[in-house]
Amino acid sequence: MNKIKTTEPKPIWKIRCTLGEGTLWVKEHNSIYFVDIKKKKICSLNIKNKKKKIFKVNKEVGFIAHVRDHIFILGLQGEIRIQNLKSKKVLKSIPIEAKLKLNRINDGKTDPAGNLWFGTMDNLERKIEKGSLYKLDKNLKLTRVDKNYRITNGPAFIDQYNFYHTDSPKKTIYKIKINKNNKIVSKKIFKKLTLEEGVPDGMTVDKNKNLWVAHFRGACVSVFNSRAKLIHRIKFPAKNITNCAFGGKNNQELYVSTATKGMDKADLRKFRYSGFFFGVKTNTKGVLQKKFILSNEAERSLL
Repeated sequence: MNKIKTTEPKPIWKIRCTLGEGTLWVKEHNSIYFVDIKKKKICSLNIKNKKKKIFKVNKEVGFIAHVRDHIFILGLQGEIRIQNLKSKKVLKSIPIEAKLKLNRINDGKTDPAGNLWFGTMDNLERKIEKGSLYKLDKNLKLTRVDKNYRITNGPAFIDQYNFYHTDSPKKTIYKIKINKNNKIVSKKIFKKLTLEEGVPDGMTVDKNKNLWVAHFRGACVSVFNSRAKLIHRIKFPAKNITNCAFGGKNNQELYVSTATKGMDKADLRKFRYSGFFFGVKTNTKGVLQKKFILSNEAERSLL
């Protein structure tokens, strides 16, 4: 296996995100998307013509996933929403945790079969385990797969039944195996970060099944092999690294979101690129995130 090589992180959008997250490469648009949760914005950057767009939504948005054309699925406070970002038309709204008014959706990704997975968290970030992990399938059936999280992050998929998922305040990345009935058959601690390393946040995997992990308060992205050994680390001039996704030409560029949340003036002087959006060239290829796949029946009811 070749040794991983990466370039210095380059700020490709000097946007000052309060809480950048939700990196998503959409090949058809030749664009990388990301969100600013607290500013209720979805941002896109076309890497060919450098055109930037910002879409505003009415709630905090944790992630987006692509359906087709300009139709995306959005993880918002209290709901999953299917929406055409261009026309702003809302096609479907699915309430999430209606009884937990202080919860919101955080990170989310699609698995290799096109199902959507996402987690929830207490929006006040209290020391309570009110977060859960959910799966939304092609028929728009919602299943709660796991619970008792403080702040959910990830997931990152090895295959349809095996994935990594994080509880950030516990500094713990889990390796989870489910069966075809969405029941957990194995949940083990894959990696626990030290205090100095910061907090594990968003993640992605490459073609060799290495896990790329963003470190909130850790100013880096780490790469762990399947045995949880650290094999590479990218240092950033930003303190809070929040999420990462592969994309670009040949799927070899790593796109990375950051945040200014919780930083004081001394931090901002030291890490003056905090909140910016970065690109890093690599010598490896990522695993492209699937579109969210709707069944024919579900699609007919929506589109």
